[in-house]
Amino acid sequence: MDIEFDCDLTPDQWEALKALRQRVTAERPRSRHILESLVALDLVSIDGGLPVMTARGRRVLIRGSSRLLDVAA
Repeated sequence: MDIEFDCDLTPDQWEALKALRQRVTAERPRSRHILESLVALDLVSIDGGLPVMTARGRRVLIRGSSRLLDVAA
């Protein structure tokens, strides 16, 4: 298992990360604390005052999504 992708995110952090999938999305994370925690994990960066998902954030989201599908099956 690749340790780079192992992130124990809270449900709120997952929802915030999913909300940032598309740069044009109107829904942004509402909690500054959640956003700061995602920045600290290098899953999100701030660009022009707006949060954007990093490449690592996209990889974590994709890997996490497939894990969630395995659990649901």
